[in-house]
Amino acid sequence: QVQLVESGGGLTQGGGSLRLSCAASGLTLGDYTMGWFRQAPGEEREFVATINWNGARTHYVDSVKGRFTISRDNAKSTVYLQMNDLKPEDTAVYSCAAAIGGDLRVDRYQYIYWGPGTQVTVSS
Repeated sequence: QVQLVESGGGLTQGGGSLRLSCAASGLTLGDYTMGWFRQAPGEEREFVATINWNGARTHYVDSVKGRFTISRDNAKSTVYLQMNDLKPEDTAVYSCAAAIGGDLRVDRYQYIYWGPGTQVTVSS
C-alpha cells in the first residue's frame, strides 16, 4: 500500500522559512516523478514544483521561483520543499504527489498518489 505523508507545515510570519518533508512508503521512490501542489480555501489545487526521478531537473511555478527549492533523497524515500521568504499568499494546504515515470510533470491529473497535505499559514 502506497502512502505519502507530509510534515513540516505550520504558522510563520512573512519573510520566514519552512521546510516541508514528504515521506513515501510502499513504492520505490526513484521510479517516480514527484511534485508539490497547494490549495488555498476556495481555490483550485495549484502546481508548485516538480522534480525528476534523480533530482537532476526541477521546475517551479513562477510565483515561487527563487524562493522555494524542491529536492529528494531516494535512499530515504523522502522529498523536500524548502520555502524561504514566505508571503501571505503562500498560505495553503501543501500536498506532495507521485507520478509514474521519471520526467517532470506539472499537470495534477498525471499524478496517481497523493498525501493528505500539511497546512502552511503565513501571517503579514
